[in-house]
Amino acid sequence: MKGYIFDLDGTVYLGSRMIEGAADAIRTLRERGDKVVFLTNKPIATRASYAQKLTRMGIPTEIGDVLNSSLIVARYLQRTLKPGQRVYVIGEEPIRQELEAHGVEYTEDAGKADIVVLSWDRSFTYDKLNALYQASLRGAAVIASNPDVTCPLEDGQLPDTGTFIAALESALGKSAVVVAGKPSRIAAEEALQHMGLESTSCFVVGDRLETDVRMANDAGMHSVLVLTGVGTREQAEAGPDRPRTILPSIVKIVDL
Repeated sequence: MKGYIFDLDGTVYLGSRMIEGAADAIRTLRERGDKVVFLTNKPIATRASYAQKLTRMGIPTEIGDVLNSSLIVARYLQRTLKPGQRVYVIGEEPIRQELEAHGVEYTEDAGKADIVVLSWDRSFTYDKLNALYQASLRGAAVIASNPDVTCPLEDGQLPDTGTFIAALESALGKSAVVVAGKPSRIAAEEALQHMGLESTSCFVVGDRLETDVRMANDAGMHSVLVLTGVGTREQAEAGPDRPRTILPSIVKIVDL
């Protein structure tokens, strides 16, 4: 039995358009007895909405088949938060809902925060950046949902959480963020625990070298880059995060 950890945007679909052949490929893996889980860094939608979207696209999916960076942040804080510590959130409603579901309470006062959760926020403002910066100066730990600089869509890309991380660290003049999502060890361990398999039996399939491929390589999993999203063959061959396998699309995953 093998385990397949699939990214979503740029790998299984682009926006509302399914990558051609993706549903058939995943169906084949499941029918032959392999395990499939979807792991996305995108924190602006709920796991239930991802499951519903995949199901509508012809890939029957339960909420338990989906891991996202919001869930990983919530579980991480659930394990590590100390009594009395206060959490301030920069992010949209889905990550707030996930934190609440895991018993993580948060404050609306950044000045009292011991921990700041930093996530993709499409209403990000200078005031939020300053609140983040001031909290960091006071010693608050910053936990980011994901490091992605952009998110791929059908007609281009949008700035993602990584742009906020860059702004903060530029102001501070140092690295100051713990990342919960891909490519962190935190995310890799969540995926492997979900699979219940050894890392050597698992494939990570994604379109980003700095997240999907790096996580797989660091955790001893088989890294597969698909060329339907952000990463290119030229970048893969020239950069530090080199995939074991490069495929034109998810369709060819069944041949590995």
